[in-house]
Amino acid sequence: MEAIKNWLVDYPIVLAIIQVVGVIFLAYLAYIIVKKLLISGVQKIVQKTKTEVDDILLNESILKRIAYVAPILVISQFLYLLPDIEDILQKFTESLIVLLFLLIIGSLINAGNELYEKSRNYERRPIKGYLQIAKIIIYILGGIAIIGLLTGQEPWAVLTGVGAFTAILILVFKDTILSFVASIHISAYDLVRVGDWIEVPQYKVDGDVLDVALHTIKVQNFDKTIVVFPTNKLLEGSFKNWRGMQKAGGRRIKRSIHIDLASVKFCTQDLLAKFKRIELLKDYILLKEEEIDKDNKKKNIDTSETVNGRRLTNIGTFREYLKAYLKNREDINSGFTFLVRQLTPGPSGIPIEIYVFADTINWVKYEEIQSDVFDHIFAVISEFELNIFQNPTGKDFRFISDETHN
Repeated sequence: MEAIKNWLVDYPIVLAIIQVVGVIFLAYLAYIIVKKLLISGVQKIVQKTKTEVDDILLNESILKRIAYVAPILVISQFLYLLPDIEDILQKFTESLIVLLFLLIIGSLINAGNELYEKSRNYERRPIKGYLQIAKIIIYILGGIAIIGLLTGQEPWAVLTGVGAFTAILILVFKDTILSFVASIHISAYDLVRVGDWIEVPQYKVDGDVLDVALHTIKVQNFDKTIVVFPTNKLLEGSFKNWRGMQKAGGRRIKRSIHIDLASVKFCTQDLLAKFKRIELLKDYILLKEEEIDKDNKKKNIDTSETVNGRRLTNIGTFREYLKAYLKNREDINSGFTFLVRQLTPGPSGIPIEIYVFADTINWVKYEEIQSDVFDHIFAVISEFELNIFQNPTGKDFRFISDETHN
């Protein structure tokens, strides 16, 4: 051993290499031991607990980063073996410890956000944007500390030097600053939550919000595509949030049918007798006949002329039938706005608008309800001797042509 020692003294480079390899081996051994103890031991303890908090806070990513501290501490204890570069290596190892500390804090912040996402307040008040800002600030301060350690300057001196590049930093982080302000507005005014159905036409967004982060909002459209757009862009234009509909539990049906003006007329006695046989109209017709008869007699109206006095029309009776039909449906919520109204007539006839709410927010069920309602309307309208307006087709023109030739 003495001979080997004397030989190594004569070859300092070989001695230095052996020492470095030995230190690296010890550092690696420390990392393996700590990693096994932390990850295996801690995870066994965590698995035995019923709460999810420790599973998230002491996840494998955090434990691995903590384990990296051990080999760096071992290396720092043997820096004296390399006196020529001891100061440089000391600064480097201290910087690595600060860097690992920053990464551990970042992992803890991510774990905190994951815990918050499991709470009831997450959808109402997402905090991911705020946490990302906190991480950026921590990383900037940590970066300044690392630069100070590597250059041997005080952090305040480094910060003063960084101040000269403020304009450049503002330019570089312009989108981050704008997104941060937008995130504050979105959170403060409760504009968007995870799970909301939103429409943003300028970005072809129409679907459910998956994530609200500092820089971006992620939405899954109903065609299953994923759209990601900048957070600050949401407030630059208009967007529609369907949360109110989802909370109310009902979805609006707002659609019109156009009645041909030529088919509108007063009801004849035969037509009224037919209406009395319709279960939904029977009571209404009897009541209106009695009311109209009393009013006409009171005013001494000559009813021999059709235009004199009050009379029922087929279009007015049709509207009353639609009201009764819709109120009789269990899948229509009459507790919300309930209208069957006549809009301003135009070149396409008289619009009769159905403005009611389906008693569901499920898209498929809503479309089925809406289709069932209008299937019935299209089928029943001829019973009121009304015609739906539609533009002539090629078949109509051929029929006119054949009639002209005949």
